[in-house]
Amino acid sequence: MTDPTAPLPDLGAQTRIVAQLADHVADHHLTAPTPCPDYTVGDLLAHLHNLSLAFRSAALKDFGPRTDTAPTTAKPVLSADWRTELPKALDAMADAWRDPSAWTGGTRAGGVALPGEVAGAVAADELVIHAWDLARALDLPYTPDPEALSSAHTFLQAAATLPDRPTGLFGPIVSVPEDASLLDRALGLSGRDPGWRR
Repeated sequence: MTDPTAPLPDLGAQTRIVAQLADHVADHHLTAPTPCPDYTVGDLLAHLHNLSLAFRSAALKDFGPRTDTAPTTAKPVLSADWRTELPKALDAMADAWRDPSAWTGGTRAGGVALPGEVAGAVAADELVIHAWDLARALDLPYTPDPEALSSAHTFLQAAATLPDRPTGLFGPIVSVPEDASLLDRALGLSGRDPGWRR
């Protein structure tokens, strides 16, 4: 359970990092590979747009296709005006999670019923890990927001202990050194090799 006296996490710093990375994407990057084996850069940007819309709806408890469709149902399609739509969707997602009611009660995301605080942690995880995916695909430096990274790592650590770990969301855990950075440990728990390069 989240400490009721602690300030709520703010996803805004991490959504801004994602948007800044996306600003570096040129058209010729869209077909480049990413650490997600099934996603090109264009696919990853489309996924980031879709998850921003979905987690905004999850925060608002606005249930429907956006909250109830699994991300693996179909490969995401990048819209023609993603350069304006993605930053707006990221901002709206972060703003929705600033409402304390987003973190309480039950909600849904990806077709799964979740407590609000868990959905918020999943949102942080998606932003942190996929921003790394994008940075590596573009060969750019990446430093995640510390608060979002901590939330993502805590979620991934808990998910790693589940007997029915959802393999559709995570690949097999990648071992990293015990003294690895928190980001590298989170990446390993998500099924990514921190040493991946394009």
